[in-house]
Amino acid sequence: MGKQAKTKTHVLMVCVDNIYRSPIAEAVMRKSFAKLGLQNHWHVDSAAIESWHLGDKPDPRALGVLSKHGIEYQNCARLLVSDDFKKFDYIFGMDQSDMASLRQLIPSYSNTKLLLLSDFLFTLQPRERLIEDPHYNMGEAPFEKIFDQCSHACLNFLKQARLNEIWI
Repeated sequence: MGKQAKTKTHVLMVCVDNIYRSPIAEAVMRKSFAKLGLQNHWHVDSAAIESWHLGDKPDPRALGVLSKHGIEYQNCARLLVSDDFKKFDYIFGMDQSDMASLRQLIPSYSNTKLLLLSDFLFTLQPRERLIEDPHYNMGEAPFEKIFDQCSHACLNFLKQARLNEIWI
């Protein structure tokens, strides 16, 4: 039996804990698929580099910001596994530390493209591009900023990906 054609492009959002930035990025990417009519051709998930919060829901502030923007989120934190490097076409890190970890973990056989989500924030000023870990911050404001950054980055990525303009 021949190899079946892949029907969807798979995207994975990764951060340290999978309870702050990557769930927001996952939810925003899913919303971006729908906005561009791509929901039947693209799939998104998120994962953690570390195992501290496995099975936990995202931080209540992250869920609050998503809810405020009309987005429901039901997934729980999961750990990045070696099969993710086979399944996903694109794996996004949220910051340089995430990217360093991903580069150490990626198997030599993988064809996935490792990308930094903030590289797609070219419409924002450089000081607004860092998608910071809000772990030690108070209130929802840092989560709202992450939501805005992800909104810009996800749409910019999808526009470039649809034009086959993703180079690494």
